[in-house]
Amino acid sequence: MDWTLECDACGATALPAGLPGVCACGQPWLVRYPQRAQTLVDRTELRRRHGMWRYRSWLPLARGEEPVSLGEGDTPLLRVAATGREVGLEDLWIKDEGANPTGSFKARGLSAAVTRAVNGGARGFVIPTAGNAGVAAAAYGARAGLPVRVYAPATTPAPLLMQIRWFGADLVLLDGHIGDCGKAARAFAAETGALDLSTLREPYRIEGKKTLGLELALQLNWTLPDAIIYPTGGGTGLIGMWKAFGELRDAGWVSGRLPRMYTVQSSGCAPVVRAFAEGAERCEPWAEPWTVASGLRVPGPLGDRLMLRALRDSGGGAIAVSDEALTAMAARVARLEGIDMSPEGGAAVEAARALRERGDVGAGERVVVFNTGAGWLYRSPELPPP
Repeated sequence: MDWTLECDACGATALPAGLPGVCACGQPWLVRYPQRAQTLVDRTELRRRHGMWRYRSWLPLARGEEPVSLGEGDTPLLRVAATGREVGLEDLWIKDEGANPTGSFKARGLSAAVTRAVNGGARGFVIPTAGNAGVAAAAYGARAGLPVRVYAPATTPAPLLMQIRWFGADLVLLDGHIGDCGKAARAFAAETGALDLSTLREPYRIEGKKTLGLELALQLNWTLPDAIIYPTGGGTGLIGMWKAFGELRDAGWVSGRLPRMYTVQSSGCAPVVRAFAEGAERCEPWAEPWTVASGLRVPGPLGDRLMLRALRDSGGGAIAVSDEALTAMAARVARLEGIDMSPEGGAAVEAARALRERGDVGAGERVVVFNTGAGWLYRSPELPPP
């Protein structure tokens, strides 16, 4: 394999043999590709391929290996003029990750993680989830023919739980939040040998999420937006995109200033927003987290240091919005644009409005917000539309 693992916290390095977890210091491994050189000829060739794995030369896939894939990636990047007028932005775009096979951006990370794990000898998986990651793990585990145990809060939206069961995973519901589910998942992994697919506890979900940034650059004809607004729970998408933009710049595929990265969280669970405002390098766990945007209900993210660095290095920031505001915005955008917005996507658009109002984002700047999942996965069928 022509990549290595590096700990950004302590500087340790390791070979990627077997099933790596985290560094001995407890922090995540990041994948580095010192032996790969990307040329502009390679950039042109990408347009002949399809899906997330068109970027295989940027991903942890060895020669001769085939990915565990369901056709993830190539999600729409849609200009939303009507929504832009409402929030005061002339060049607003939505990257709609709800179009992925399992209904969310989690398909990207779990495709990469399961691919690497299968080739590393995994015989089963376990994952804690706020919803979408569990659906993706169940689906990609089924695709690989391996068992999956999923721990989820009992308050997870029912359609997400139904999808996890539908793909054949062993679903265990717990009282509490995703942190409690993470403890149960680690105990199960220690007891059974199942590979823990928790956010950043293996190095490859970041690489799958990195394709969010690679794909955005391709869709914008190898330019990058001025600002990206990203709903953030565990943070792999934010970390992965910032990693991708640096790699694209180093390869000469993009030039100029990289996008300002903005995190949005719910005011009911905003550890990254609080740490950013306080100038801290790490997050303090959020007491009694609650939000209807279940993907944002992560009280103590392992990747906090990497997220905060990306926000500061990019010149971006962090903002919290209320559940009432994000829910109303998700419904409003659905009616204006025909995009099935998740609560997290509603949070991103509401954050765009708030950032414009306080002057962080200019009216004429190109801004991309992420709808990280399909809204139908959060809605009980008996509920009337808002």
